[in-house]
Amino acid sequence: MTIDTSGGHHAMDYREHERTYHGFLRGTVILTVIVIVILAGMAFFLV
Repeated sequence: MTIDTSGGHHAMDYREHERTYHGFLRGTVILTVIVIVILAGMAFFLV
């Protein structure tokens, strides 16, 4: 997906913004997988 940044503010660093956004999404996915693994382990070992 590309974003047209030609009409944006000249001080906005769009490349850094997109890098931060993708890092946030990756962290969210990793954290979700970790929580699922912990819950599955709890269901297996505690029940």
